[in-house]
Amino acid sequence: MDLPFELHVALRYLLARRKQAFISVISAISTLGVIVGVMALVIALALMTGLQDELRDRILGATPHIFVFKRSGITDYKAEIEKLKQMPHVTGAAPAIIGKALVSAAGDEAFINIKGIDPLLEPSVTELVPAMRAGSLGDLSNPESNAHDAILLGTDLAAQLGVSAGDSITILTARGTLTPMGLMPRTRQLRVAGTFNLGFYEIDSQTGLVSIPVGLRLLDKQNVDAVQLRLDDIYAAPAVANAVTAKFGNDYVAEDWTKMNQSLFSALTLEKMAISLTIGLIVMVAALNIVASLILLVMEKHRDIAILKTMGASARSVTAIFMLQGLIIGVIGTGVGGGLGYVAARILDRYRLIKVPLDVYQVSYMPFKLQPLDFTLVVFAAILICFLATIYPSRQAARLDPAQALRYE
Repeated sequence: MDLPFELHVALRYLLARRKQAFISVISAISTLGVIVGVMALVIALALMTGLQDELRDRILGATPHIFVFKRSGITDYKAEIEKLKQMPHVTGAAPAIIGKALVSAAGDEAFINIKGIDPLLEPSVTELVPAMRAGSLGDLSNPESNAHDAILLGTDLAAQLGVSAGDSITILTARGTLTPMGLMPRTRQLRVAGTFNLGFYEIDSQTGLVSIPVGLRLLDKQNVDAVQLRLDDIYAAPAVANAVTAKFGNDYVAEDWTKMNQSLFSALTLEKMAISLTIGLIVMVAALNIVASLILLVMEKHRDIAILKTMGASARSVTAIFMLQGLIIGVIGTGVGGGLGYVAARILDRYRLIKVPLDVYQVSYMPFKLQPLDFTLVVFAAILICFLATIYPSRQAARLDPAQALRYE
């Protein structure tokens, strides 16, 4: 197959040998720079996207999509659940009581979050059933005879306290009992009915689950605090939260998962942008190498350019020759770098090669997930930068005067 004249000359210049071997080395270095830059950018984007998605999935698996509060109090949570389940996108609803307590066992103690739940309804809003590691949700509503009230602990919290299913813990709440000596803290003995692991360290290390009646007694409350909602579309949560207030009045206050975790996801998004811009500078440096290599090539090939012009080659053809040379470098570098980055991200994610502290990052390893849109943007941006790098040297080559170039030859 016959190649176009401009492409044939561009490939010949790229593969120059003998006296022009130095030009080939410069071109190879430029291509390597594009490969490294694109590869690093692909891996960085896959890392930040994977971490963001992994944290989001774990948070939404451990917590509901929306909390609905009522300023006047939720006196009949079953009626409220039936009302809220009529909202669009709502697939599950369950009550919740939220409070704090101090627990102690085996000489150790910890501040924890107490959450009162309905064992029958809770699986419709969180992934608690598959997260059970010992015992079951049913143990909360069906306690053993002549036994203390039951509580479920996160696995990390149970390990910290040194307890397992069947052991007892002492729990101290802020609500006290009025005595002749004043207000005395209220303590109760609870039986550890089981443990759970939702995969989110902050919850697994700080949460205890009890039934609704036990939660009301422990925290000295008359009603549940909120109704939890789960949706079929997580991105519809802000709209559904606003619709709850609009439909049922200002007495209802709804908080969706995007508001409750806004600072976390805002920080992750900002970090993703910062890392992308920083590593993108590598591609810019590679583009500068392309500029340098093309300028050197124009200087080296000024006699050839003059001969081409005297033989009838137009300025547009000369410009196309050097633009094609830069584009070839950009396309090869981007293709190889993108492919290597994709393979590296898949290997790092599949074999979980990068381990991180669980209590800091909420995950035990760094996940990598490359979105098609991110990959496409990287490829197009890299090729565009390489193309822009060819404009100045190509225009200089097109402006070369044949008479001046051949005068002293």
